[in-house]
Amino acid sequence: MVTVTQTTHACVPDVVMTGTIHDDMDAAGVPPGEHAVDSGYASAEELLAARARGITLITPLLADASRQARTGGYTTEMFAIDWDAAQVTCPEGALSQYWSPCRQKNRDVIVVQFSARTCRDCPVRDKCTTATRAGRQLTLRPREIHEAVAAARADQNTKAWQRKYATRAGVEGLMAQATHVTGIRRARYLGLPKTTLEHNIAAVAINLIRLDAWWTCHPLDRTRTSHFQRLQYELAA
Repeated sequence: MVTVTQTTHACVPDVVMTGTIHDDMDAAGVPPGEHAVDSGYASAEELLAARARGITLITPLLADASRQARTGGYTTEMFAIDWDAAQVTCPEGALSQYWSPCRQKNRDVIVVQFSARTCRDCPVRDKCTTATRAGRQLTLRPREIHEAVAAARADQNTKAWQRKYATRAGVEGLMAQATHVTGIRRARYLGLPKTTLEHNIAAVAINLIRLDAWWTCHPLDRTRTSHFQRLQYELAA
């Protein structure tokens, strides 16, 4: 069932709305204990913000897209971080030279730098960095965020997490039904207030349709034959 709706301008990222959705669900008296969302609504900050509200955000975090991850090299997860000593050890046992907390793109980060000489003499340098004048550099998030992301990425590879996240299919089915039945993919009116009203009315309509299907024991997941399959049947006949 649709419990809350939010209508925004098209340029607003999904992740910006995660906290707002939780505020609305609290106001409606239906705060979630677990919230299964797609990766567009997830970030390291939102994981912690949801946790602070007593909500477990079940979402697949985006995979590491670094060159090392794409080529089978040494990714950030392979480095041992000593947060108390402010030092990092690489997979080959070398220690970092610099540890510099700073701000990048309005976020708190920690820039870790290894010695150029250490990396230049490393026998597996190609697996780690392509820098010619400097050593390997890592950009870390603060400890709480870094550890939360690492734990979430490890958890999402387990069978238990995948079974739990499978409930998201019901949400996707509801949204697909709303799109096809009410046509909300294209706004009928100009202006955010009118479009918001349109979406709220569509949500009520979908809830009534789904309640009727429940009360009359009429399944929503009717078998559908694709256009390609129908064409094959016609050709076979």
